[in-house]
Amino acid sequence: MKKSLLIILFIIVAINIHAQKDTAVVASAQGQSSIEAAKVNINIYPVPVRENSFTIKSDKEISSVKITNIIGQDIYRVQYNNPLTMTKILLDNPGRGMYLVTIIFSDGLRIVKKIMIEQSE
Repeated sequence: MKKSLLIILFIIVAINIHAQKDTAVVASAQGQSSIEAAKVNINIYPVPVRENSFTIKSDKEISSVKITNIIGQDIYRVQYNNPLTMTKILLDNPGRGMYLVTIIFSDGLRIVKKIMIEQSE
């Protein structure tokens, strides 16, 4: 009994070590982009979204915004000729659920954030 528990514990530890190694490889493969993304200050409010609109505020210039539902369908897309640091997004009757907001900055950096949309009361 003790041997089987010890073997199971060893396998779990070996799997976790392997998973941590893969994570480190992914992080180093992304390189400088992940470092730049950590420095960008982005605020999305209100959270959760209720009135079919929300605001994105950043310390870098935003050149485009895309909203995608959880199954990958684009529900909103806008590109700005003059990049902005703050923009208000107005959605046309989105369904309740989780959405991905892809923000592309003027320098090409791309950041994806999750938002929750609830029905207005």
